[in-house]
Amino acid sequence: MVRSSSSVMAALRVVRSLGLNSWCIGAGAVRSLVWDALHGYERPSAIEDVDVVYFDDAADSPGQDADLERRLREAMPALRWEVTNQATVHDWFANNFGQVVPPVRSLEEGVGTWPEFATCVGVNLNDEESIGVVAPHGLDDLFELLVRHNPLRASAATYRQRVQSKRFGERWPLLSIEEC
Repeated sequence: MVRSSSSVMAALRVVRSLGLNSWCIGAGAVRSLVWDALHGYERPSAIEDVDVVYFDDAADSPGQDADLERRLREAMPALRWEVTNQATVHDWFANNFGQVVPPVRSLEEGVGTWPEFATCVGVNLNDEESIGVVAPHGLDDLFELLVRHNPLRASAATYRQRVQSKRFGERWPLLSIEEC
């Protein structure tokens, strides 16, 4: 599925060019690609934004994410990029929500905290053009069209808001969406 999407492959190549050690494109770009294919849609959903996550616990610049976003925008200006160092997400929670959450120790652990289990999936591309998959909770929910709340960081209210605002049931009617 990933190889069949020229836009996802192009995005993967651009992110790879940044030289990050531990990274992936995840969340909506992957979820939508898979759910569109499983629904038999001839035209895939437009990529609304590209979530790039990486793990660098040695990052010493608070502006590193913004610099990486700028570089990606310069390389592919048609996409809306969002770059997040998973090693600093706990600081973001504290600064934006006043919520104390423990820091994560790896890219996989960070991806594993996203609001829905089906969305806790990312892909990356190595120099040999092999696609890697980051799926700390596995791929069952994604491929079984199951939407369930992941309580590791997201509240039930956040989960419900996301299901509604992203119009999961409307966009992909074959989904089974669990109430929370």
